[in-house]
Amino acid sequence: MERVIDIISDLGEGFGLYEAADDASIIEIVSSASVACGFHAGDPRTMAKAVHEAIKKGVGVGAHPGFPDLIGFGRRNISVTPWEVKTDILYQLGALDAFVRVAGGKLQHMCPHGSLGDLSMVNRECAAAMLEAVIEFDPSLIIVTQAGELEHLAREKGMKVAKLIFADRAYNDDGTLVSRRNSNAVIHDKDIVIDRCIRMVIEGKVETITGKEIAVEGESILIHGDTAGSLTLAKDIKAALIDRGVEIKKLADWL
Repeated sequence: MERVIDIISDLGEGFGLYEAADDASIIEIVSSASVACGFHAGDPRTMAKAVHEAIKKGVGVGAHPGFPDLIGFGRRNISVTPWEVKTDILYQLGALDAFVRVAGGKLQHMCPHGSLGDLSMVNRECAAAMLEAVIEFDPSLIIVTQAGELEHLAREKGMKVAKLIFADRAYNDDGTLVSRRNSNAVIHDKDIVIDRCIRMVIEGKVETITGKEIAVEGESILIHGDTAGSLTLAKDIKAALIDRGVEIKKLADWL
């Protein structure tokens, strides 16, 4: 059976003079991009540039909303009410959508960032508030997330969902990601990462940190643009997948 996968990366995660990744080069490789919306990273100029380049290259553009936490890059836990979650998501969706519309595109998906995304996976109230915002804004948006409450609730509401699999992150035996607090959370050996990606996409399997083999499934494979050597890694992963007959398409073209 023909296998299709979306290669996705987080873009626009610089701020002011600070650049987190080579967005322009990454855009040449990926099929979808989740763009920071100004809360955990990004600013109007950064957002506009990332969106313009992505749409020019036919890359699917999605919102990457996070906690209002520029200093902590949205990776710190913040206590929020469901109302705060909903209004923060609406604010960020609206901000990014303005640049997408001006560039002549249409917003493809919503993928929550960092600790906000982690919270939406385990907290049903947070997930519900997030989806309320998306549904009121544009119910056709694809929800890009990991397994958990946001995924389950989105499916219950009949929304399109794309599950993420991770190119360079280590997995626990229960299918969750190894915490970034641990030194082995990110896999740096390029050959190992490429082999893992091929197995995850084609065989639906991955080896965990304990050596156990578990099932894994997803529609989008995430390559972090701020990982050292990410540009070369992204090129090699894409080439290896295509070489094995996998078709690379943005989510809007096949979900």
